[in-house]
Amino acid sequence: MNSSTSGPALAGYGWNASLAADFTPYAAQGYVPARILRVYGNLCDAVTPDGTVRADIAPVTSPDPLRWVCTGDWAALDPGGDPVLVRALLPRRTAIVRNTSSKRSEGQVLAANVDHVAVAVPADAEPDLGRLERFLALAWESGAEPLVLFTKCDLVPAPELEHLLSDAESVAPGVTVLAVSASTGMGMDVLTAVLTGTTTVFVGQSGAGKSTLSNALVGDEVQDVRAIRDADGKGRHTTTTRDMLLLPGGGVIVDTPGVRGVGMWDAQTGVGLVFSEIEELAGACRFHDCSHTAEPGCAVLEAVADGTLHQRRLESYRKLLRENAWIASRTDARLRAEQRREWKLRTAEGRMMTGLKRGGPAPRARSPRDR
Repeated sequence: MNSSTSGPALAGYGWNASLAADFTPYAAQGYVPARILRVYGNLCDAVTPDGTVRADIAPVTSPDPLRWVCTGDWAALDPGGDPVLVRALLPRRTAIVRNTSSKRSEGQVLAANVDHVAVAVPADAEPDLGRLERFLALAWESGAEPLVLFTKCDLVPAPELEHLLSDAESVAPGVTVLAVSASTGMGMDVLTAVLTGTTTVFVGQSGAGKSTLSNALVGDEVQDVRAIRDADGKGRHTTTTRDMLLLPGGGVIVDTPGVRGVGMWDAQTGVGLVFSEIEELAGACRFHDCSHTAEPGCAVLEAVADGTLHQRRLESYRKLLRENAWIASRTDARLRAEQRREWKLRTAEGRMMTGLKRGGPAPRARSPRDR
């Protein structure tokens, strides 16, 4: 592998001068740059200047899930061993993170170093505006630019499609909303122009048409697709890994498995951007700490009363803020507990070393479970 040729070879995947500068100390160690295409447990596929390789990520495994190797990461590979080893990750520009279903309230990075987070919404089903707002909050929080893609738009009449687009625009201020159809080509030229030269991750529920859309953009059947179930109209989990795919005109897309739960994760800024009209109204409330529930002089409640703001929108805003605050408190408590455990272990190790230095019997190094 030759890192000196990384510019031309990896340019289509997003390699640039800034990444080359970050990689300088690793190049001096004989490592080569690579972008992670997909992850399988402790192994990953990565594209390098000389092609795609299978690499072991064990050397950079961390107890913190937010630091696990994921699709979209830029990495330094050690090509000297068998297998090839991932030695380090370059700093992430952006990362889309959700809360897992784990009771430990852990974050999960869906994709890293992305420019767009495209939320796929099937036009042939009743849209869940609350779910869309959740995805958009995570997208804004990631540092990337959100997009809303209504897929399968050939399956609905034009008046209904216009209504769907209008509803989406009302809950996605400042976000581009596009109507596309992979089967007829509707809107695909516009979408291709937006995505070319960038990294875009597709997110959404199963059956939203993400893999079909990926195949259309790539121009080949690179992703398996299945029809939705006739019994309940729900999608089947065809995509099981997060796969990075190269676009013909440059740039990449990341196809992800369908997500049922869209848990918030430290996304207060993202929530504020999704509900920017409520945040703006809040600035006119009589009390600066107004909760927008029953306070006199609440501009938000006045907007609901006169029809300027929809009640559903306010309830969704409150719900996401409560959930985000709860997750933050759980996370803080977990981090404090882990810090206490680490401090106790270090204290015990310190006592043991002190005893050895004094020449006496070392006290037993007790585990935090003993206390």
